[in-house]
Amino acid sequence: METNKPKFKVRLGLFIIIGIAIFSIALFIIGKQKTCSTPVFKLTANFRNVSGLEVGSNIRFSGINVGTVDNIKIINDSTVQVDLLVKKSAQQFIKNDCQAAIGSAGIIGDKIMVISQGSEAAPMARDGQHVESKEPVETDAIMASLQVTAENAEIITNELAEIMIKVNSGKGTLGKLIQDTTIARNIDLTIKNLRSSSKGLDENMNAAKENFLLKGYFKRKEKAAEQKKEDAINEKE
Repeated sequence: METNKPKFKVRLGLFIIIGIAIFSIALFIIGKQKTCSTPVFKLTANFRNVSGLEVGSNIRFSGINVGTVDNIKIINDSTVQVDLLVKKSAQQFIKNDCQAAIGSAGIIGDKIMVISQGSEAAPMARDGQHVESKEPVETDAIMASLQVTAENAEIITNELAEIMIKVNSGKGTLGKLIQDTTIARNIDLTIKNLRSSSKGLDENMNAAKENFLLKGYFKRKEKAAEQKKEDAINEKE
């Protein structure tokens, strides 16, 4: 048989199409059998935006894959219903006050459904139960927030740069304090004068204590201080 004849090409094409169809049907049947062999129960949750979640996405509970997203359908202009198929073996751990949220498998991974842990006292979730949902944070909102933060950081950086330029050029009070040597010398001299005055004050106080007219006054002060200290010790005992 010549391979260039039209009849042969048609037969070959039909054979390939039939083969692909049989392979697809076999995969579908195997998948169905696998799903049916694993007991599951159903949960539903409503969202305003599913943020790229798809049918077949994994469902995680405590970081473990416990099921898959079975169906996603639009209820109205503000509600999308997501049907979840969860392994029956995990039902005892999932409480009826849990929350369903949309997350990511990694930083930029595929979208997944995450079921949070409920309270210990709550009963377990029922088959077909509707659970509360938590709206996902959109990537666009995160990027907008990061952009605002970056713009604010740029403004602060520019203002700090202007302040440092003024300080280095000796402008403003801080700049004058740092750059003006005369002010620095005056501050240093003021500190020295304060130290000298403090030393002179101590000397004057010591001289006053030695003055016979004031000795009685300082002795009474010392006795009062000692008496106060003794009273404090007695109170502690």
